[in-house]
Amino acid sequence: MPRALVLFAHPVPESLNAEAYRVAVTTLVEAGWEVDDCDLYAEGFNPVLSEEERRNYHNTAINTAPVQAYVDRLRAADALVLCFPVWNFGYPAILKGFFDRVMLPGVSFALKDGKLSPCLDNIRKMAAITTYGATPMMAFLAGNPPRKIFQRAVRGTFRPEKARYIAQYDMNNITPKGCSAFLDRVRREMETF
Repeated sequence: MPRALVLFAHPVPESLNAEAYRVAVTTLVEAGWEVDDCDLYAEGFNPVLSEEERRNYHNTAINTAPVQAYVDRLRAADALVLCFPVWNFGYPAILKGFFDRVMLPGVSFALKDGKLSPCLDNIRKMAAITTYGATPMMAFLAGNPPRKIFQRAVRGTFRPEKARYIAQYDMNNITPKGCSAFLDRVRREMETF
């Protein structure tokens, strides 16, 4: 049975983002995936990279010790699904902290002769499920950093066979019909994931 690590990074359980996350998890399970459901807020994940962690960052013999459980979960996954809101044209601090603390040298990439090579060959599929307060045009004019980071840096680190970016823009003006349409899109994407 394929295994999906679903990282959820929103503190409000009644948000549309939280509902999209629940739809994603339920749909993946119904589609035959084993889901490792990782709600970063509920698990109390500490996003702060400590001085000691930064000093040990490149020491692959010990750099994973403070976050070993999360490293193990990432290494056990066949797919990675990120569910998060876009705040101030960026990732929530808790998700950015996950990237900083868990996606370490020797875990997500190897540094050899000054060149990076990906390490997480086990991740074959990736998806980002996200919500924006901004309109598509505002996000475009700002350079849409979360989308670019997902498509270029995160996706480049994993090199999955399949990657999907599922975004709902203009949350400040969304209607109930728009919410339903977004959740239906999330469901369809996860059914064929």
